[in-house]
Amino acid sequence: MLTSRRPATTTLRDLVTNAPAETEHAGMLLGERLRAGDVVLLTGELGAGKTTFVRGVAQGTGSPAPVASPTFQLVRIYPGRVQLAHVDLYRVENSMELRDLGLEELAQEGAVVVEWGDRLEVDGAALIEIEPLGGDRRLIRTTRDLGH
Repeated sequence: MLTSRRPATTTLRDLVTNAPAETEHAGMLLGERLRAGDVVLLTGELGAGKTTFVRGVAQGTGSPAPVASPTFQLVRIYPGRVQLAHVDLYRVENSMELRDLGLEELAQEGAVVVEWGDRLEVDGAALIEIEPLGGDRRLIRTTRDLGH
């Protein structure tokens, strides 16, 4: 089981965004706070805006790299103030595949953001749910925040 270096604090914060740019901006604010060892689990249905949110997270870490969904690649690495590993578990079907991803090593080298994070248990990870509200509106709910 992967363990984040810092404990998450239990909170419940809701943010409604009205456009993809606002969802990105919410991600950017999180990215500015990320440190090596941080793990963020994202949940939400297909098309909820998880990759859009991660695009903002990468900007917040200072990465100039274009962000794309890692669905077929599983992991994409973005350099920045803190290295960001963008993981997508949509196609991962069993725990053996999870072990093969090397998530612990990725967390040692930087921060990790996991799409379809409900398929993984990580002690101390932040948990963010993204829910479509119709059109471009999204509810971004942080149920466990980073511990810093």
